[in-house]
Amino acid sequence: MRSLSLDQLRTLVAVVEHGSFSAAARRLHLTQPAVSLQIRELERRYGLRLVERQGKQAHATAPGRALVEAAQRIFRECESADRAMRRFRDGSLGSVHIGTTLTVLSYLLPPILRRLRVEHPGIDLYVTQMPTRESVEGVIDSKVHFALVTLPIDKRDLTITPLREETLVAIFPAGTRDIPDAVTPEFVSRQPLLMEHAVGAVRGLVNKWLADQAPLLRATMHLGTIEALKTAVAADLGISIVPEISVAGGVPGIIVRPLAPPLPYTLVLIE
Repeated sequence: MRSLSLDQLRTLVAVVEHGSFSAAARRLHLTQPAVSLQIRELERRYGLRLVERQGKQAHATAPGRALVEAAQRIFRECESADRAMRRFRDGSLGSVHIGTTLTVLSYLLPPILRRLRVEHPGIDLYVTQMPTRESVEGVIDSKVHFALVTLPIDKRDLTITPLREETLVAIFPAGTRDIPDAVTPEFVSRQPLLMEHAVGAVRGLVNKWLADQAPLLRATMHLGTIEALKTAVAADLGISIVPEISVAGGVPGIIVRPLAPPLPYTLVLIE
C-alpha cells in the first residue's frame, strides 16, 4: 500500500469543512474533477465511503469524520515538525543542559540566564544544580552539555575555561567579640564551626585550609547550603567559611572577615 497522501487528506478536510466539492476546489485552487479524484482515491484506499453527496452538498460519513479528525492531528504534528526545523534553520541551538553549583546558581547565574532568554528565546535551557563531582561526571558521560564548577577537578576528557576568581571569607554572629582582622586556621579550629555538606566544593577547600589543625577542638555542624550556613551563623550557632560573593553588600546579623592565608578558588566552565 502506498504511503498516505497529505494532499488527499487536505482535500477531504476541505470538502467536509466547506460542505461541497466546488467550494473545496476553490479553496485549494484545484479543479472540481481533481478534488473528486482525490476523494475517490482515498475511498479506494480504505474501501469505505468517506463522503456522501446530497445535491450540491457534501457530508462526511462516520468513517469520513474519523479520518478528518485523524488528519487534523497529523497536520498539527506536521506544523510542529516545521516549527522545530525552522528554529534550527534560524540559528536556534535546541536544548542545552547546564550543570552548576548551588553557589553559582544562587548568586551569579540568574541575570545571565535572563539575558539568554531575551537574546536567544529559541534555546531551551535546562539548568540543574549538582555537586561539582556530579557535574564532571555528567559532562564526561554527555548527560550535561557543559557545567560551571570550581577547581580543583579531575581534568580527564575535559576542556576547562577559567571564568573568574573568587575567595572564601569567615562569617561570625554580629555580637561576637575579639574577632581578629584576618582569621587564621588556628583561630577557626577553636570555634564552633558550621560547614557545608560533605560533597560541596567549598567543604573540600576548607578541609585543606584547616588540615594542619585536625582534629578540630570543637565539633563541626554540617548544613546543606550556603544560605543555611548564613542563617545559622546569624542565629549565633557558630561561625562558618563561605564564598565572599554570598555576603557581598553585607548580611544582617553577620560580621565578615578575610582569611589568612587567603583561600581563593577558581570558577571554571567545563565541556
